Amino acid sequence: MEEKRTSLYDNGLIWFGAGVSLAEILTGTYFASLGFAKGMLAILLGHLIGGAMFFCAGLIGGQTRRSSMETVKMSFGQKGSILFSTLNILQLVGWTAIMIYDGALAANEIARTGAWLWCLIIGGLIVAWIVVGITNLGKINTAAMAALFLLTILFSRIVFSGENTQSVSTEGISFGAAVELAVAMPLSWLPLVSDYTREAKKPFQATIVSTVTYGVVSCWMYAIGMGAAIYAGETDIAGIMVKTGFGVAGLLIIVFSTVTTTFLDAYSAGISSESVWKKLNGKWVGVAVAVIGTVGAIVYPMDDITDFLYLIGSVFVPMIAIQIADYFLLKRDSTQKTADAVNLVIWFAGFLLYREWMKLEIVVGSALLDMVITIGICLAVRGILSVIRGRKRV
Repeated sequence: MEEKRTSLYDNGLIWFGAGVSLAEILTGTYFASLGFAKGMLAILLGHLIGGAMFFCAGLIGGQTRRSSMETVKMSFGQKGSILFSTLNILQLVGWTAIMIYDGALAANEIARTGAWLWCLIIGGLIVAWIVVGITNLGKINTAAMAALFLLTILFSRIVFSGENTQSVSTEGISFGAAVELAVAMPLSWLPLVSDYTREAKKPFQATIVSTVTYGVVSCWMYAIGMGAAIYAGETDIAGIMVKTGFGVAGLLIIVFSTVTTTFLDAYSAGISSESVWKKLNGKWVGVAVAVIGTVGAIVYPMDDITDFLYLIGSVFVPMIAIQIADYFLLKRDSTQKTADAVNLVIWFAGFLLYREWMKLEIVVGSALLDMVITIGICLAVRGILSVIRGRKRV
């Protein structure tokens, strides 16, 4: 029986839903202190850098027909990939809780029925999305995306009307740190983009559609957050929606954008779990992650996610750099190995370098520098090892 493949339209729809995110709008508010022009430059530059890595990760999975964590085995081996699968599951559980928390708080600002109740409503909708499945949602998902698109356009029009622009403090994030925050959001999807491009009928085209769709929409969300903070002089998005008379429409944006984005996190946590424990069913693990995230959102405060975003970058930038070097440049495949110790050491070096570079003011951010240096280290080490092996044969 032929495996069901997703169309370019399906992939575009998936990543449109991922991009329309309250977390992205909230992150965009941090850019307001730079001013609109400089803030927009940081957003675009960061998404170009993050988008390039996103594309490479998606293309590897699409061409090999492997999930994201299965592609990691190509560079780090069967056991070596467990480290990244485990870290990915943890970050996706964290994202699920953060997204539900943010969505519930914002929804409660508009309809004050208790944040815990909104956590349950949003968590329940995410579970429903997972159980039905992305390929079976059909018209429901299309209708949700169309509604989100129209509502987001209306909100954008209000935000950028410029009628009540407030003065914004010039004290805040530096340009380099802003670029890194813009890079961080596409990076957060690196460990799961292949979970969707692997199922595409046309892998290369689907990867382009996914990258462009997500990149454009994500920039749009960042710009809305930044513009909203400048427009209303505050970073409370729900409060801004109330001020601008968005009411029920704002509530719909918050709830459905949270569901369509967080669904991907929870579902991919399930897919990643299958790479570690073969007997697990990814769909039901995804449901469990949604439930854990809902409980976490009710119990724990999660107001500042910047450190979380930077941690994601420091883990996954050197990982994808090594994958890029191995797959596109060296044509290596370590899938049959238990673990590739050389690549694990290189990854750890890249991780430490990223953490150190974060302390410096780098105009293009730490991610691009770390990726280039890690690829360089990978190529140099493999070249040296090749020479040593050649001499031993002689």
